[in-house]
Amino acid sequence: MNISIGVADRVFVLTGAGISAESGLPTFRASDGLWAGHRIEDVCTPEAWVRNPALVWEFYSARRAQGAEAMPNPAHIVLAELEQRLGDRFFLCTQNVDDLHERAGSKRLLHMHGELAKARCGEDCGEPPIEDRTVYKNLNEVGRCVCGARLRPHIVFFGEVPLEMDRIQAEIRKATMMVVIGTSGSVYPAANFVHWARQNGARTVYVGPERPLNASAFTHVVEGNAGQVLPGLFT
Repeated sequence: MNISIGVADRVFVLTGAGISAESGLPTFRASDGLWAGHRIEDVCTPEAWVRNPALVWEFYSARRAQGAEAMPNPAHIVLAELEQRLGDRFFLCTQNVDDLHERAGSKRLLHMHGELAKARCGEDCGEPPIEDRTVYKNLNEVGRCVCGARLRPHIVFFGEVPLEMDRIQAEIRKATMMVVIGTSGSVYPAANFVHWARQNGARTVYVGPERPLNASAFTHVVEGNAGQVLPGLFT
Protein backbone atom coordinates (compact mmCIF):
# COMPACT_ATOMS: atom_id res chain seq x y z
CA MET A 1 0.00 0.00 0.00
CA ASN A 2 1.08 3.55 -0.78
CA ILE A 3 -0.53 6.62 0.77
CA SER A 4 0.02 9.92 -1.00
CA ILE A 5 0.80 13.17 0.79
CA GLY A 6 0.00 16.20 -1.35
CA VAL A 7 1.66 19.61 -1.40
CA ALA A 8 -1.27 21.09 0.54
CA ASP A 9 -1.49 18.36 3.18
CA ARG A 10 -0.72 19.00 6.82
CA VAL A 11 0.20 15.81 8.68
CA PHE A 12 -0.34 15.17 12.39
CA VAL A 13 1.41 12.03 13.69
CA LEU A 14 0.59 10.37 17.01
CA THR A 15 2.96 7.65 18.25
CA GLY A 16 2.45 5.26 21.14
CA ALA A 17 4.29 2.56 23.05
CA GLY A 18 4.39 0.19 20.07
CA ILE A 19 7.01 2.21 18.22
CA SER A 20 9.30 2.21 21.27
CA ALA A 21 8.68 -1.50 21.86
CA GLU A 22 10.27 -2.16 18.47
CA SER A 23 13.44 -0.61 19.93
CA GLY A 24 13.27 -2.97 22.90
CA LEU A 25 11.63 -0.73 25.51
CA PRO A 26 8.97 -2.41 27.70
CA THR A 27 5.39 -1.22 27.46
CA PHE A 28 2.68 -0.95 30.07
CA ARG A 29 0.26 -3.87 29.75
CA ALA A 30 -3.06 -3.31 31.48
CA SER A 31 -3.90 -7.03 31.32
CA ASP A 32 -1.72 -7.84 34.31
CA GLY A 33 -1.63 -4.37 35.85
CA LEU A 34 2.16 -4.40 35.94
CA TRP A 35 4.78 -2.22 34.32
CA ALA A 36 8.30 -3.68 34.43
CA GLY A 37 7.28 -5.71 37.47
CA HIS A 38 5.67 -2.85 39.40
CA ARG A 39 2.05 -1.98 40.05
CA ILE A 40 1.20 1.30 38.31
CA GLU A 41 -0.33 2.69 41.49
CA ASP A 42 3.02 2.19 43.27
CA VAL A 43 5.22 4.08 40.80
CA CYS A 44 3.15 6.24 38.45
CA THR A 45 0.48 8.14 40.37
CA PRO A 46 0.53 11.39 42.35
CA GLU A 47 -0.28 9.34 45.46
CA ALA A 48 2.74 7.10 44.86
CA TRP A 49 4.98 10.17 44.64
CA VAL A 50 3.73 11.48 47.97
CA ARG A 51 3.83 8.06 49.62
CA ASN A 52 7.17 6.74 48.38
CA PRO A 53 9.27 9.12 46.24
CA ALA A 54 12.28 6.82 46.64
CA LEU A 55 10.48 3.97 44.84
CA VAL A 56 9.24 6.33 42.11
CA TRP A 57 12.79 7.54 41.45
CA GLU A 58 14.15 3.98 41.60
CA PHE A 59 11.63 2.96 38.92
CA TYR A 60 12.28 5.90 36.60
CA SER A 61 16.04 5.69 37.07
CA ALA A 62 15.80 2.13 35.77
CA ARG A 63 13.73 3.38 32.81
CA ARG A 64 16.45 5.97 32.09
CA ALA A 65 19.12 3.27 32.07
CA GLN A 66 17.07 1.17 29.65
CA GLY A 67 16.30 4.17 27.44
CA ALA A 68 19.95 5.09 27.13
CA GLU A 69 20.71 1.66 25.69
CA ALA A 70 17.85 1.66 23.15
CA MET A 71 18.34 2.94 19.62
CA PRO A 72 15.89 4.55 17.16
CA ASN A 73 14.41 2.03 14.75
CA PRO A 74 13.46 2.50 11.06
CA ALA A 75 10.04 3.90 12.00
CA HIS A 76 11.64 6.74 13.98
CA ILE A 77 13.94 7.46 11.05
CA VAL A 78 11.08 7.56 8.51
CA LEU A 79 9.16 10.08 10.62
CA ALA A 80 12.22 12.32 10.94
CA GLU A 81 12.69 12.16 7.17
CA LEU A 82 9.00 12.96 6.61
CA GLU A 83 9.40 16.04 8.81
CA GLN A 84 12.38 17.17 6.72
CA ARG A 85 10.25 16.80 3.60
CA LEU A 86 7.14 18.58 4.90
CA GLY A 87 8.67 21.21 7.19
CA ASP A 88 6.04 23.12 9.15
CA ARG A 89 3.28 21.04 7.56
CA PHE A 90 4.34 18.20 9.88
CA PHE A 91 3.66 17.82 13.60
CA LEU A 92 4.52 14.85 15.83
CA CYS A 93 2.83 14.18 19.15
CA THR A 94 4.09 11.20 21.13
CA GLN A 95 2.68 9.40 24.14
CA ASN A 96 6.17 8.05 24.81
CA VAL A 97 8.55 9.56 27.35
CA ASP A 98 11.80 8.30 25.74
CA ASP A 99 13.93 10.45 23.42
CA LEU A 100 14.13 8.05 20.47
CA HIS A 101 12.29 10.49 18.16
CA GLU A 102 14.77 13.26 18.97
CA ARG A 103 17.73 10.96 18.48
CA ALA A 104 16.34 10.01 15.06
CA GLY A 105 16.24 13.69 14.10
CA SER A 106 12.66 14.80 14.85
CA LYS A 107 12.31 18.41 15.98
CA ARG A 108 8.65 19.43 15.58
CA LEU A 109 7.35 17.19 18.36
CA LEU A 110 5.56 17.30 21.67
CA HIS A 111 5.71 14.76 24.51
CA MET A 112 2.16 14.78 25.89
CA HIS A 113 3.10 12.47 28.79
CA GLY A 114 6.36 14.18 29.71
CA GLU A 115 10.02 13.30 29.14
CA LEU A 116 12.16 10.72 30.88
CA ALA A 117 15.31 12.85 30.48
CA LYS A 118 13.87 15.78 32.47
CA ALA A 119 12.86 16.53 36.05
CA ARG A 120 10.60 19.18 37.54
CA CYS A 121 9.48 20.57 40.87
CA GLY A 122 7.76 17.94 43.00
CA GLU A 123 5.43 20.60 44.35
CA ASP A 124 4.59 22.15 40.96
CA CYS A 125 5.78 25.63 41.94
CA GLY A 126 5.81 26.74 38.29
CA GLU A 127 9.53 26.41 37.53
CA PRO A 128 10.12 24.89 34.08
CA PRO A 129 11.49 21.34 33.79
CA ILE A 130 15.25 20.88 33.66
CA GLU A 131 17.29 18.33 31.72
CA ASP A 132 18.18 15.44 34.00
CA ARG A 133 19.50 12.09 32.74
CA THR A 134 20.99 10.89 36.02
CA VAL A 135 20.40 7.30 37.04
CA TYR A 136 20.00 7.83 40.78
CA LYS A 137 21.20 5.21 43.27
CA ASN A 138 19.06 6.59 46.10
CA LEU A 139 16.75 9.45 46.96
CA ASN A 140 19.49 11.46 48.68
CA GLU A 141 21.15 12.01 45.29
CA VAL A 142 18.05 13.68 43.80
CA GLY A 143 18.31 17.45 43.53
CA ARG A 144 16.02 20.20 44.72
CA CYS A 145 14.01 22.80 42.86
CA VAL A 146 14.89 26.47 43.40
CA CYS A 147 11.86 26.60 45.70
CA GLY A 148 13.37 23.89 47.89
CA ALA A 149 11.05 21.02 46.95
CA ARG A 150 12.48 17.70 45.81
CA LEU A 151 12.58 17.22 42.04
CA ARG A 152 10.30 14.58 40.56
CA PRO A 153 10.46 12.88 37.15
CA HIS A 154 8.95 15.06 34.40
CA ILE A 155 6.32 12.41 33.76
CA VAL A 156 2.54 12.79 33.55
CA PHE A 157 1.37 10.32 36.16
CA PHE A 158 -1.89 8.40 35.80
CA GLY A 159 -4.67 10.73 36.89
CA GLU A 160 -2.82 13.89 35.76
CA VAL A 161 -3.70 16.00 32.72
CA PRO A 162 -1.52 15.48 29.61
CA LEU A 163 0.73 18.37 28.64
CA GLU A 164 -0.13 21.14 26.14
CA MET A 165 -3.57 19.88 25.18
CA ASP A 166 -4.50 23.31 23.73
CA ARG A 167 -1.57 23.15 21.31
CA ILE A 168 -2.39 19.55 20.39
CA GLN A 169 -6.01 20.43 19.61
CA ALA A 170 -4.91 23.40 17.51
CA GLU A 171 -2.58 21.18 15.46
CA ILE A 172 -5.33 18.59 14.95
CA ARG A 173 -7.69 21.29 13.67
CA LYS A 174 -5.11 22.25 11.03
CA ALA A 175 -4.35 18.68 9.93
CA THR A 176 -5.59 17.18 6.66
CA MET A 177 -4.08 13.79 7.54
CA MET A 178 -3.59 12.02 10.86
CA VAL A 179 -1.22 9.07 11.19
CA VAL A 180 -1.45 7.00 14.38
CA ILE A 181 1.37 4.54 15.04
CA GLY A 182 1.68 1.84 17.68
CA THR A 183 -1.06 2.80 20.09
CA SER A 184 -4.00 0.61 21.06
CA GLY A 185 -6.73 3.24 21.09
CA SER A 186 -7.48 2.51 24.75
CA VAL A 187 -5.76 5.46 26.46
CA TYR A 188 -7.65 8.75 26.60
CA PRO A 189 -7.57 11.53 25.60
CA ALA A 190 -5.15 10.31 22.88
CA ALA A 191 -7.67 7.74 21.65
CA ASN A 192 -9.99 10.63 20.78
CA PHE A 193 -7.50 12.40 18.51
CA VAL A 194 -8.52 10.40 15.45
CA HIS A 195 -12.19 11.20 16.06
CA TRP A 196 -11.40 14.93 16.29
CA ALA A 197 -9.42 14.72 13.07
CA ARG A 198 -12.23 12.90 11.25
CA GLN A 199 -14.72 15.56 12.37
CA ASN A 200 -12.50 18.10 10.61
CA GLY A 201 -12.46 16.03 7.43
CA ALA A 202 -8.92 14.64 7.72
CA ARG A 203 -7.79 11.33 6.27
CA THR A 204 -6.78 8.99 9.07
CA VAL A 205 -4.17 6.21 8.92
CA TYR A 206 -3.32 3.60 11.54
CA VAL A 207 -0.11 1.55 11.59
CA GLY A 208 0.45 -1.17 14.17
CA PRO A 209 0.78 -4.90 14.75
CA GLU A 210 -2.90 -5.34 15.63
CA ARG A 211 -6.19 -3.55 15.01
CA PRO A 212 -6.77 -0.76 17.54
CA LEU A 213 -9.94 -0.51 19.60
CA ASN A 214 -10.92 2.62 17.63
CA ALA A 215 -10.25 1.05 14.20
CA SER A 216 -13.61 2.21 12.81
CA ALA A 217 -12.40 5.83 12.95
CA PHE A 218 -9.58 5.22 10.45
CA THR A 219 -9.80 5.51 6.69
CA HIS A 220 -6.77 3.18 6.39
CA VAL A 221 -5.65 0.46 8.83
CA VAL A 222 -2.23 -1.01 8.02
CA GLU A 223 -1.34 -3.98 10.23
CA GLY A 224 2.32 -4.72 10.85
CA ASN A 225 5.34 -3.50 12.78
CA ALA A 226 5.96 0.18 12.09
CA GLY A 227 9.63 -0.37 11.37
CA GLN A 228 8.68 -2.68 8.51
CA VAL A 229 5.55 -0.89 7.29
CA LEU A 230 6.51 2.80 7.35
CA PRO A 231 9.48 2.71 4.96
CA GLY A 232 7.91 3.26 1.54
CA LEU A 233 4.35 3.77 2.85
CA PHE A 234 4.10 7.49 2.06
CA THR A 235 4.61 8.95 -1.37
